[in-house]
Amino acid sequence: MAKPGTTRVEKHVRSLFPDGVISRVQVLEYGDDPAVEPGDVAVRVFLHRPDQPGGGEADEEIVGSFEKANRERLKKLHDELPRFIAWVEFQADSPEETEKRRRHVLKIGRGGRAARPLDEAAEELTPVMTRLGPADLAAVDMLITAGIAGSRAEVLRWAVGRIRENPAYAQLQDRVREISELKARF
Repeated sequence: MAKPGTTRVEKHVRSLFPDGVISRVQVLEYGDDPAVEPGDVAVRVFLHRPDQPGGGEADEEIVGSFEKANRERLKKLHDELPRFIAWVEFQADSPEETEKRRRHVLKIGRGGRAARPLDEAAEELTPVMTRLGPADLAAVDMLITAGIAGSRAEVLRWAVGRIRENPAYAQLQDRVREISELKARF
């Protein structure tokens, strides 16, 4: 059974693009995909793969051609993206549904959640990717739900900030400096 609102979202996305371009649409909620954060909805759009002898176009070519042909429509979708939809991802459809396979995707989003201002300027931030087990991911998502942070990235910045506030952190920094000085003598 489809989730409430799924059909409406799918119809809206399909209405923006020419017939035959989109093969299927998935509306994802928290718990459906690890990239969907609590309180968000995401949309994964699968682009029709042309039937061609010899295997057809590669994912990158399909997505690239779609983006080039639909720039104005993509801009309109981005500008009209409802607040509850965090992102829309476009990728070539594939009969083999394997998550391990790297796909070429085009992703548009609303440009972030309503979150507290960051301590550092955005250009000073370095992206860091991490993998979390189920218990750690549940803890991160609980902090978002509780309003401690607005996103998973913000939770991790918050947690590192709490570590830096601990008096033991300054002592640890001193020991690391001492070790570095000792290494330099060798």
